[in-house]
Amino acid sequence: MTLNIETPALLFSATSLILLAYTNRFLTIAQIVRGLKKTYDMEHNKSILIEIKNLNLRLTLIRYMQLFGVLSLFLSVFGMLVLFVEWQLIGIYIFGASMLCLLASLGISFWEISISVNALRVHLSDLIEKDKTN
Repeated sequence: MTLNIETPALLFSATSLILLAYTNRFLTIAQIVRGLKKTYDMEHNKSILIEIKNLNLRLTLIRYMQLFGVLSLFLSVFGMLVLFVEWQLIGIYIFGASMLCLLASLGISFWEISISVNALRVHLSDLIEKDKTN
């Protein structure tokens, strides 16, 4: 089995875009947490504290998404280097590890999105209840 040096390079554009999306999610959630913390400091509302804990979990997941994404990119570059010096078998294993890291990153991303969707449903549930009573 042989692997061309171009094959690991295929992950570059996809991984770069994914990391950019993860960073945007992180920055948005961090901004929301800062605003909620200010509100909580003034009001001490328990629901705000629950929301902050939910967002904290999401920030942790995004950190792991970024970690595995960066590791995937690093292993892709390292795999290309190994293939450049014509160590085929090692290059294949490194590229396989790179794809596994990308898969882990995407799986964690799905988990984080699921948490986000559930949180939005909770927010919208009171509107749905009000709509049913009218």
